[in-house]
Amino acid sequence: MSPLVTVVIATRDRAELLRRAIRSVLAQDVAGFLEIVVVFDGSPVDPLDDVGPGRHMLRTVANTRTPGLAGARNTGILAARAEAVAFCDDDDEWEPGKLASQLPLLEDPDVVLAATGIRILSSGGSHVRTPPATTRLDDLVRSRITELHPSSFLLRTHDLRGRLGLVDEELPTGYGEDYDLLLRAARIGAVAAVPDPLTIVHWDRASFFTERWQGIVDGLGYLLDKHPEFAGSATGRARVEGQIAFAHGALGSLADARHWAGRALRDDRRQARAYLALCVGLRLVSGPRIVRALNARGRGV
Repeated sequence: MSPLVTVVIATRDRAELLRRAIRSVLAQDVAGFLEIVVVFDGSPVDPLDDVGPGRHMLRTVANTRTPGLAGARNTGILAARAEAVAFCDDDDEWEPGKLASQLPLLEDPDVVLAATGIRILSSGGSHVRTPPATTRLDDLVRSRITELHPSSFLLRTHDLRGRLGLVDEELPTGYGEDYDLLLRAARIGAVAAVPDPLTIVHWDRASFFTERWQGIVDGLGYLLDKHPEFAGSATGRARVEGQIAFAHGALGSLADARHWAGRALRDDRRQARAYLALCVGLRLVSGPRIVRALNARGRGV
């Protein structure tokens, strides 16, 4: 018998959070059994002998590809034995009905990626974010649609190994790999979502990317160059340019912040990130302070 879904959890130095994520997968209300592949990236492989998988299958492996989240996820994808692959970040968790509610979406051949709504737990409390039922490429170019979180992603294994392709390991620092995957998925089909907040996203602790501003600059610049659709959307282009400007401001690179803010405002004068970038670059307010304030409200830059 084959597992119903292979759940790939990439992890690094988060032993307790990892176990919480695994327990939420083991608690899924599904008829078949699940395969959980935990990929250790840059840290020793923990056999997780203290975690009893019950009727499910638990495997622990080392990342054998490019160091980082993209390579770790691809290691898990290539090891998967199920016809569908789901991602769960090691610091997030699922509600028990997540997979059972989501799997029927893949019965539609036009759907390439299925997601769910999310509940963000931040220092400011609990925030529910509801994604559109269906998202197309134009929608994702205009907006990242952050309600589509990678810890909710479910895809067909043969798509990831074939027409869609693996997670992009060339993306600098791996920043934006989930957005890149969404854009590529929407290019060949639809992104569908269950609106219910069945994925719990924890913003009540520091992210690996919270203050890695140069990585954000490099990753977003790569995405602008990689995806030609941005050339046809001034609004979408301005959004990314504004994020790059903000990161430059946080780095203290005022000239670069001005340059990218100017690009963003030429494309869309309503782009608030450009104005925030100039404020950060002029030291009127700090980048981390803005990020913390937004995250407390379940938002990001």
